Amino acid sequence: MGLSWLNQLHLLAVIWGLGGLETPAEAVLCYEIFDKTSGSCGELLGDGVSQEDCCLNLQYGFRLQKDAPCEACRPAAWSDWSPWTPCSVSCEEGTQQRSRTCYGQGDCEQGPRQWELKPCGLGACCPVMGGWSAWSAWTPCSVTCLKGVQTRERTCTNPAPECGGTCQGSKSETQSCDTRQVCPTHGNWGSWGPWGACSATCTPEGSGPKPRQQRRHQCNNPTPSSNPPGNQCPGSDHEFQTCAGLPFCPQDGNWGSWKPFSDCSVTCAVGRQVEKRVCNSPAPKYGGKSCPGPDTRSLICNTQVPCPVDGHWSEWSDWSDCTRHTFQGKIECQEIPGFQRRNRRCIGRAHDGKRCPGDQLELRNCYNVKSCLMPGTWTDWSPWDLCEPACGQNPMRSRKRECKPNYPNYLMNIPGTGKVTNTSFWGKPLPVCEPLEKQRLRVLEKAPCQNVLPCTD
Repeated sequence: MGLSWLNQLHLLAVIWGLGGLETPAEAVLCYEIFDKTSGSCGELLGDGVSQEDCCLNLQYGFRLQKDAPCEACRPAAWSDWSPWTPCSVSCEEGTQQRSRTCYGQGDCEQGPRQWELKPCGLGACCPVMGGWSAWSAWTPCSVTCLKGVQTRERTCTNPAPECGGTCQGSKSETQSCDTRQVCPTHGNWGSWGPWGACSATCTPEGSGPKPRQQRRHQCNNPTPSSNPPGNQCPGSDHEFQTCAGLPFCPQDGNWGSWKPFSDCSVTCAVGRQVEKRVCNSPAPKYGGKSCPGPDTRSLICNTQVPCPVDGHWSEWSDWSDCTRHTFQGKIECQEIPGFQRRNRRCIGRAHDGKRCPGDQLELRNCYNVKSCLMPGTWTDWSPWDLCEPACGQNPMRSRKRECKPNYPNYLMNIPGTGKVTNTSFWGKPLPVCEPLEKQRLRVLEKAPCQNVLPCTD
């Protein structure tokens, strides 16, 4: 069973240091984000924060050590259900699983973890493999001289696959082919020789350009063939250029001092504060290197103020009995309207958090049909229920048909308006149906779940 709200408040008081205990604060790794689905931490704030300060915001999470699991600051609550796993089979009938986990301080109802298992089916038939046709003829060689490749293909039609099946193996093959013909060789220049050296690699403004020259090697990379004849090398075998436009010599940059760039990111609990620096001491010039490293950094900041916790509604109470105190006599099984009420509580609000929106009390008119005999009608078969047990041997599924009462066509007038609202019937009537499979109220059918997935932990 989960902790009562009073016990949860006591637990939070211990966490927040309100219980009067003078135990030493334990340093934890504090995170801005606790993922309610996966139970993981994100956005590390710092590793020198006490658990008490970290949990001033109940939306935060923490780790006791670097490799320890993430824990939520909030009171214990169930995570959302995980997505259903893929069906255990690709055809006919199998099963799917989903789970949820209890995260937070304290315990959730129904144990630390809960599973659900349901039947599934992804196709009415299973794949049937096909067979290959005979290979086609080889294509012509891909080149007209020297060696190339040629291919051939086949189709998955002998027989064709069924229900999503395929053929094993490749639909094409490739082999080399030799034309036994010599290709012509075209001439190409050898590599350029080195430029003559300039007097400097960088220069101050005002220096004049200086000439340098390079030449090509002979037309021998490769030499053009004579039979069959190849083309000669194009263009000139030499080239000139000057050393004009040499760049100024580079000057590397250096960081200035760190300066505050923002206030603390939060007004409660623990947050971040950003500092910034500028690469201007000096700034880089003429292609010099920029300053290494980031220009901003985050520091942890602690407001020492607990964050507001908004209130949330408890579950509605059951509707009260349908009664009419001003009426002398019984209203059961008659077209005499009565009245009902139900209420709920606003729980969990702390540190000036928002109050619960909406009404705390609901009223409605009703007709009392408790234990009243009524003609009934058998429902159609319900959908199949989840497989039970979700983690265990031989899970079963079930569906049912039920004898449901045919409620009378009573109307409910709203006094003073002339309007008619929906009728509310209260109490469990006694429906009367013709027997079905020797049953008068419910017919139940059970079947085993097929291809059951094993539980992971």
